[in-house]
Amino acid sequence: MQDQVFVLITQKTRLEELLVRYNTIGQAEFYINHHGGDFTEYQQEYDLYQKAVKTVSACLERYGKLKILDKSYLSYYSFGKNDIIIVLGRDGLVVNVMKYLDQQKLIGVNPDQNQYDGVLLPFIPEDLAKIIPHLQKRSVKCVTLAAAILNDGQKLYAVNDLFIGQKTHASARYEIHLDGKKEIQSSSGVIISTGLGSTGWLKGILAGASGIDQYYGISRKLSIPADFHAGSDYLYFTVREPFPSRATGTNIVFGKIAHEMELISLMPQNGVIFSDGMEQDYLEFNSGTSVKIQIADKTGNLII
Repeated sequence: MQDQVFVLITQKTRLEELLVRYNTIGQAEFYINHHGGDFTEYQQEYDLYQKAVKTVSACLERYGKLKILDKSYLSYYSFGKNDIIIVLGRDGLVVNVMKYLDQQKLIGVNPDQNQYDGVLLPFIPEDLAKIIPHLQKRSVKCVTLAAAILNDGQKLYAVNDLFIGQKTHASARYEIHLDGKKEIQSSSGVIISTGLGSTGWLKGILAGASGIDQYYGISRKLSIPADFHAGSDYLYFTVREPFPSRATGTNIVFGKIAHEMELISLMPQNGVIFSDGMEQDYLEFNSGTSVKIQIADKTGNLII
């Protein structure tokens, strides 16, 4: 196993992000305390995370070659086909990492069980000593990804959700095609959710819709379909704040994508497609561009 390459994905703590801004711990501490915060929380969080990094690193170095990669370099890094990926951070970091992989196995490690829910982080740093030697025997959870494919061949994957719309708060304008129907729309954008992402953006949208129903005396609670899960082979879409007018319709605003959905941009500028909340890593979606939304040609592989 000594030839095995492990890639440990880390993220900056709040204290490290403050140091980028304020240069020294003293200045960072003054800023936090001056604004009524408790700097000791930042220091304790940093110390705990660094301890977790050391524990995980020491374990992995006993079984192979270790590379440590900060999440800010994900979009530039080329993972090896047989690399084992270890993510040390919050659940959202697992999501951000998974879409850059190509079938490599991923292990989610929770550095602080008191702070992170750990839905995608089933292990703690001390567990790795028992997991790594028997990795081939561990079960793997396959996670369905969504793919946005532009007419020029560019592609963007999503583990939780895709957003298609304007990068500003202006209305997005596009033509939507689904199951033989089409419609020109003006809205705040379109969200496409995977089964894994169903407890995120989609859950919030349904909760908001349920609240509106209740206000108007409609006694029903909208919820995520029980059979929509991380391995589901379909997607759900939602049109945010669709605006009805003489030129735009509101008939295709929510539903299942069993095969494929297509959108054609009618925006001269600022149209974007991004995934999993990473707004800085986007595809341009302006006039002359069309995108097909479908199940991705790869899956995420999460060690459980």
